[in-house]
Amino acid sequence: MTRVLVVDDDPALQRALAIALRARAYSVTLAANGEAALRSAAAEPPDVVVLDLGLPDLDGVAVINGLRRFSAVPIIVLSGRAESSDKVSALDAGADDYVTKPFGMAELLARLRATVRRFGGEAGETEIRFGEVSVDLSAHRVRKSGPNGAIDVRLTPTEWHVLELLLRNPGRLVGRRRLLTEVWGPAYAAEVGYARLYLAQLRKKLEPDPGRPRYLITEPGMGYRFQPDAERDSDADGGE
Repeated sequence: MTRVLVVDDDPALQRALAIALRARAYSVTLAANGEAALRSAAAEPPDVVVLDLGLPDLDGVAVINGLRRFSAVPIIVLSGRAESSDKVSALDAGADDYVTKPFGMAELLARLRATVRRFGGEAGETEIRFGEVSVDLSAHRVRKSGPNGAIDVRLTPTEWHVLELLLRNPGRLVGRRRLLTEVWGPAYAAEVGYARLYLAQLRKKLEPDPGRPRYLITEPGMGYRFQPDAERDSDADGGE
């Protein structure tokens, strides 16, 4: 079941969204302010966040920045702010879509379905396997098979965020700027060395041969790609 965290301080809108989403088999968690949203997302990671920008304690952009410090969860902004500058600020901070109030419930639900599909978070699709590795996106758990059975692989929070972003976009290029912005924030969009370092660390932990990666691939000059079928020329250079 796809888990949706709804962050809005309007009780009537909270109720309307909860009824509409639960009627369509979504699991819904409600938060009335930014601090509660961050606590909830950390304790029980959602598959998608629907976020109002006008919260009583934190500005919505601050909440997006807070979420992006530990999660790559897709975020749909739901706001009465229609100015292009507000949209740009939210999207630059890491939001994935922006819906302006007043809105039609059918449109919001369509945006939600599209976002969940795009990020690979449909219900029942939380476990991804490649090679000897199994990743449970819901439980934030990584296991790797070995000669003595499967063992847990410990990832740092940043390693997890990088891996999750790639796994939620199987076969698709994740540009350097997007990866750096979503994991570290807009101020780090040009810090290419960060991406190289963390991809190297993930390869050491997860790839059969870190020097010749089969699954976590570098696209030189562009970004990175999770190649789930690993059908790649063995002479290809993936280790930037």
